[in-house]
Amino acid sequence: MWPTKLTLGPVFFHWPAERLADFYRRIADEAPVDRVHVGEVVCGKRMPFSDPVWPDVIERLERGGKEVVLSTLAAPATVRERKSLQELCGDTRLVEINDISALPARTGQPFVAGPFVNVYNEGTARFLIGQGAQTICPPVELSAKNIGAIARDCPEAEFEIFAFGRLPLALSGRCYHARLHGLHKDSCQFTCEKDLDGLAVDTADDQAFLAINGVQTLSNQTQAACPTPDELAAHSIRRVRLSPHSCDMVMVAKIYRDLLDGREEAEGSRFLLSCLELPGTMVDGFLRGNPGCQPAALN
Repeated sequence: MWPTKLTLGPVFFHWPAERLADFYRRIADEAPVDRVHVGEVVCGKRMPFSDPVWPDVIERLERGGKEVVLSTLAAPATVRERKSLQELCGDTRLVEINDISALPARTGQPFVAGPFVNVYNEGTARFLIGQGAQTICPPVELSAKNIGAIARDCPEAEFEIFAFGRLPLALSGRCYHARLHGLHKDSCQFTCEKDLDGLAVDTADDQAFLAINGVQTLSNQTQAACPTPDELAAHSIRRVRLSPHSCDMVMVAKIYRDLLDGREEAEGSRFLLSCLELPGTMVDGFLRGNPGCQPAALN
């Protein structure tokens, strides 16, 4: 049985440059993760704020022994955004593709297929592997059983599950944060920066429903899947991905590393996660083939 690798995905939220720099300095020095994704994925308008931070962040992470992956926009819309995407795809580092329009600029070079790319069957996975995909993180609504069926048919690639964080569900042409504050998308004033983990949205009868992050829709709840090493091996899953939030992500990484190395049981890991300041209640229904909002403690 191969050791399961731990990945820290890209930050989905509009964090200030100083917070990003501090966050990744701590990740570089303290977090037991093998791979770290950096880059703006959700909204190209945020890139001028974060782009100046990435060179120092990348240098610090690599000096800390982490493999750095450059994550690209999931919905590039402007000429500037498409040009930036093409430039990133030309980098010698591993690149994460989150929109199929990036594929021509990366074909023939190794890449990660992110959870925004619709990989729902073996045929799509084989096509991407033929173009250079080394790691595939399927969409979050797929069950571990379904991912395992694809992974067993495509042993050339590593398959990764989205194990922790608010689940990325959809992207829109509209900016929900701007609309909420009576603004237009083009003059949004970057109001999304006020919500470090996105903004929770309730139904009219006050039930927890979703969360918004600019143009992105996320789950209101927090994915907190705690698969054992044997369960991951049974489904040919080689990587586990954590999505950054404002809680103590170093502790989250340590909890998952202990779980994946067999030093902690799933129940104990869930308890430790529940002690942190998570942005929503813990769920893991999708990976078990159930409604995504099902509490993680249920079997």
